[in-house]
Amino acid sequence: MPFTRDQMAARLAADVPEGWCVNLGIGIPTMVANHVPPEREVIFQSENGVIGMGPAPAPGQEDPWLINAGKQLITLAKGASFVGHADSFAMIRGGHIDLCVLGAFEVAENGDLANWATSENDTAPAVGGAMDLAAGAKRLWVVMEHTTKDGRPKLVERCGYPLTGLRCVRRVYTNLAVIDVTERGFVLVDLAPGVTLDELRAKSGAAIHTN
Repeated sequence: MPFTRDQMAARLAADVPEGWCVNLGIGIPTMVANHVPPEREVIFQSENGVIGMGPAPAPGQEDPWLINAGKQLITLAKGASFVGHADSFAMIRGGHIDLCVLGAFEVAENGDLANWATSENDTAPAVGGAMDLAAGAKRLWVVMEHTTKDGRPKLVERCGYPLTGLRCVRRVYTNLAVIDVTERGFVLVDLAPGVTLDELRAKSGAAIHTN
């Protein structure tokens, strides 16, 4: 069966090395913090000024004053700190973020990213810090469903939505597979259990290469 959203986050978390400073975007990316083993030190940063986010709070342990950039409740890891927006974005724009994990509407085979919405219902801050992160983070991974709700592919030859960043995506985690973005285009890393290569290719809008 394809990965659930929680399994997608867990699969990505397994690939985050010890010692990295990681920014997590809104949606599925925020779930990654729940799956990094406590013995592996990974520093999660949020652009609203939190350095050292922990996993989501247990029921009854929520602190309404502790939120991430997506307005979700968070916990703090030991040694966490708060900084102002200027310092937070200095970290991002200065190249001090090892990895940014974002959701997306589309990813093109050359690494272009389209992931922002108009936020008419106030659920997300429109472009937010995504453009800064796409340009400033050392590497960017995307985690998203492989297709839209009506079955349209989100891995495409060229993005049809307005772009967030150019040639910035290095790897994509979906409910069907893990895929690298290379000079050749999309290259398969591995498949979700029970998913075939033919199924993956049928649900993709660009070629999926194998090594």
